[in-house]
Amino acid sequence: MFGTFDISASGMRAERVRMNVVAQNIAKAEAVLDESGQVNPYRRQMAVFAQGADERGTPGVRVAGVVKDMSPLRAVEVGPGHELDTDQDGIVYYPNVDILTENVDGMLAARAFEANVAAYEITKSMIGNALRILA
Repeated sequence: MFGTFDISASGMRAERVRMNVVAQNIAKAEAVLDESGQVNPYRRQMAVFAQGADERGTPGVRVAGVVKDMSPLRAVEVGPGHELDTDQDGIVYYPNVDILTENVDGMLAARAFEANVAAYEITKSMIGNALRILA
């Protein structure tokens, strides 16, 4: 019975990671330079979930990792000699982050988090009712 708490909690932890990844993607949606100041556009990241026990043996969902989206970068032609960091053809490459997609992913993560909270609360209520019946 208490395994249900663990499963809901693992879902909440996984969705929190997903929301953090979405927030990072949105924050770096226009990042053309990396931390060292070199031209290296940010690549969208995605949280990958897996089922099964985590490192503590708790059942549920776990974050298997955060992977980079290797889809093509967004190319914008601004012309040679522009103050932005262009290539030899006058093209600036921006991150492959689509704000609309990130907003949808963020909403899905928030809804899944809420569903796990609801399952946790329902389980808690069921245990409380069972204890009242026994008392």
